[in-house]
Amino acid sequence: MPEKTALYLVPTPIGNLADITLRALEVLKSVDVVLAEDTRTSGHLLKHYDIRKPLQAFHNFNEHKVLTALVKRMQGGEVMALVSDAGTPGISDPGFLLTREALREGLAVECLPGPTAFVPALVKSGLPCDRFVFEGFLPHKKGRQTALKFLATEQRTMIFYESPYRLLKTLEQFAEYFGPDRIVSVSRELTKIYEETKTGPLTDVIIHFKEKEVKGEIVIVVAGREE
Repeated sequence: MPEKTALYLVPTPIGNLADITLRALEVLKSVDVVLAEDTRTSGHLLKHYDIRKPLQAFHNFNEHKVLTALVKRMQGGEVMALVSDAGTPGISDPGFLLTREALREGLAVECLPGPTAFVPALVKSGLPCDRFVFEGFLPHKKGRQTALKFLATEQRTMIFYESPYRLLKTLEQFAEYFGPDRIVSVSRELTKIYEETKTGPLTDVIIHFKEKEVKGEIVIVVAGREE
């Protein structure tokens, strides 16, 4: 008999609530508790699909504090689902810590396929998808320049997450370190009503976003350096 799953990693929609799989809904209905990055956001999703399960917070500010207790509960037989605010848990959030600890203790972990913001942004960018590197969020201060200098020679397509408040600063730094003619594709509000993707040389994309108020989650896809 296959080992009983103790922890499910369940991807959730990155915007449009219809972008959830039937299997994800089945799992969320079957578990004992749902661990959420933000219980209000996940509560809205569960309510939309009439799923009534206990929600518990698991985020950047409490993960080390509650980690051991959660693993002990799973060892005692509780089955848990981990979700993020949007997309696949573990991508640029603390989900990997719980996964790693559960595996260390011999618990069975299962990850469902589903939404991840950088995949549609990459595919619709028109940049090469056969080889790419996901960088997530760049360091805000310490280590940022070092990272940019290192990535300036990267030949694979590069993917970044960014806040709308730092988008222009980041694009301007890309122009400084990668060159103003490097092709970039910026996607925001993916799957939502005001979804937008702007692709072109960094200079053009910077001008485009200087002329408007930027809102929403941002994915930046940058061409690698030509050989």
